[in-house]
Amino acid sequence: MKARLPQGFGGGAGNMQGMIKQAQKMQENMQQKQEELEALEHTVTVGGGAVEVVINGKKEFKKISIKPDVVDPEDVDMLQDLIMAAVNEAIRKVEDLHLAEMEKITGNLNLPGLF
Repeated sequence: MKARLPQGFGGGAGNMQGMIKQAQKMQENMQQKQEELEALEHTVTVGGGAVEVVINGKKEFKKISIKPDVVDPEDVDMLQDLIMAAVNEAIRKVEDLHLAEMEKITGNLNLPGLF
C-alpha cells in the first residue's frame, strides 16, 4: 500500500523550485514595501494640539512643535509628559503600520527577524 500525501505536498524538485520562487517574490515585495514605509511621514498631536511630532518610517523624528502657551516654568512635568506621550504614540503608529503592511504580504506567517 502506498502512502498518499495531501494535495499540495510533495511533488519533488518542481514543487521545491516553485516554493523558492514564491519565497523570493515575497522577499522582493517585503523589501519594496519596507522602502515605501520608510519614506512615509506621520504626524501625531497630543494635548489638544499642544505638542506635535513628525516621524518618518525609519523612526527618525523630523520635527517637534510645542505651542508656547503650554510652556509653563511652574509645570515642566506636564510638558515632559506631553512630549513623551507624543513620541510614544508616533513610534506606535509607525510600528503598527509596518506590522499591518507586512502581514498583508506574508499572509500572517510568523517569520521572525524579517520585520
